[in-house]
Amino acid sequence: MEEHQKVSNKGATKKFAGGLADTSKQTIRGHTATHLLHQAIRDLLGTKVHQIGSNITSERVRFDFNYDRLLTEDQIKQLEQTVNEKIKENLPVHFEMLSADAAKKLGAIGLFDEKYSQKVKVYFIGPSTGSGQEAYSKEFCGGPHVDFTSKVKSFKIIKQENLGKEGKRLYAKVG
Repeated sequence: MEEHQKVSNKGATKKFAGGLADTSKQTIRGHTATHLLHQAIRDLLGTKVHQIGSNITSERVRFDFNYDRLLTEDQIKQLEQTVNEKIKENLPVHFEMLSADAAKKLGAIGLFDEKYSQKVKVYFIGPSTGSGQEAYSKEFCGGPHVDFTSKVKSFKIIKQENLGKEGKRLYAKVG
């Protein structure tokens, strides 16, 4: 049993590098949905709440975040509604290469205790930085993503789990 777990864990580490199981269209839709969900959670619960992990496959999205209690049914409905509204708005999704300092000044979400190279890739959902309008989501990310949110098609939270005192997990379906 231990040997099987070692082999399984080694495969999972390789398979889910960056949180994505593969680069299929469905998985990429799910990846963009995690950015929408992350911002929706922060809008609903406050900016101290942030993603602590994810695992995205063509079958489902798993999103882990720091929070001290399970979400209510109303909160889950609000999150779904917000994400689906952003999908319907057909917002552009693009990235810009920026210095880590410039990304921070723009309010991009990232793990700022980590060391970054001179330039970082920041994904924006919404207008570009030069448009004068604020993007809905700004996150340090390696991609890949859809080019417009409407390609995500739909978003539905299907399950919630407690990861302990400070962590929660949501499972969702896209498309």
